[in-house]
Amino acid sequence: MEEKLTYRDAGVDIDAGNASVRLIKDSVRATYRPEVLGDLGGFGGLFALNTAQYKEPVLVSGTDGVGTKLKLAFLFNKHDTIGQDAVAMCVNDILVQGAEPLFFLDYLAVGKLVPTQVADIVKGVATACKESGCALIGGETAEMHGFYPSGEYDIAGFAVGVVEKSKLITSARVNAGDVLLGLPSSGLHSNGFSLVRKIVFDVKGFQGDEKIAELGGKTIGEELLTPTRLYPRLCLPLIRDFDLHGMVHITGGGFYDNIPRALPDGLGAEIDADAWPMPPIFRLLQAWGGVEWPEMYRTFNMGIGMVLIAAAEEAANIRSALGKAGEIVYEIGRVCPGTHEVTIKGGVFS
Repeated sequence: MEEKLTYRDAGVDIDAGNASVRLIKDSVRATYRPEVLGDLGGFGGLFALNTAQYKEPVLVSGTDGVGTKLKLAFLFNKHDTIGQDAVAMCVNDILVQGAEPLFFLDYLAVGKLVPTQVADIVKGVATACKESGCALIGGETAEMHGFYPSGEYDIAGFAVGVVEKSKLITSARVNAGDVLLGLPSSGLHSNGFSLVRKIVFDVKGFQGDEKIAELGGKTIGEELLTPTRLYPRLCLPLIRDFDLHGMVHITGGGFYDNIPRALPDGLGAEIDADAWPMPPIFRLLQAWGGVEWPEMYRTFNMGIGMVLIAAAEEAANIRSALGKAGEIVYEIGRVCPGTHEVTIKGGVFS
């Protein structure tokens, strides 16, 4: 008699997929906004935009993944925060155009579907969505046996937001003399991890459980897995109440490649590296890897995750508002005449 194969025999467990959906339902539903229609399990996510709130609504979308930071989640078998990285990379990107995140969809591809692991990952996604004020209205979990090793996965997603056309943030309003205000990062965020892993594991030979005095007693693994900071709840009121000329999400490319994206032709930026305290992890990575400082500022956020650009008088009002709210903000530089170049002075550049 011929062997009667099933999908499970080929490495794909539909029952495990159904179990995963049951485990994530509560987390997903907790993110729903009033505009969400239907429930989890449809072929498409439904969102009824309240157009009465806007004169000229502009939809803004962004997509991203987590990159090789995932390797650390696999190494330490910790999966409940990596979803925040996926959400943050998307919602922070659309935020810089002035957009309020409305909804998010994730894509999770696994080698072997383990329902509890999927639940941990999606819990991180849902928690970040709720913190950002956007609904998790759908996604896809694909079991790809033989494509990813068992225990490993990739996660990506996309966010859609909305902004009133008159509040859309572009480079058009940026002027010479505008002030750059820096909001602190939570650490490395989700960029530069190919270099991080080379330094930490190849050069230094760390296992990840070493406690580093300069990190306040945290292990190097705990520091590296710190999730990306979410900026929407902090910045949306600023977008509403103040005249922001520009915003910059400091991601891959660091200061040198990201700040020019917010500048019109004929302008550059001068950064004062003494204006904020550099978190210890960046000094450690530089020293351990012998990385040149310009390379550090082109690869990492160096402690500044989001930059606001505003006229000098408005920048003072923004700083005052953030201070009253208990938030830290640093005046890190100014816009100057130039051709999109970023000059960093002070600190290690002196």
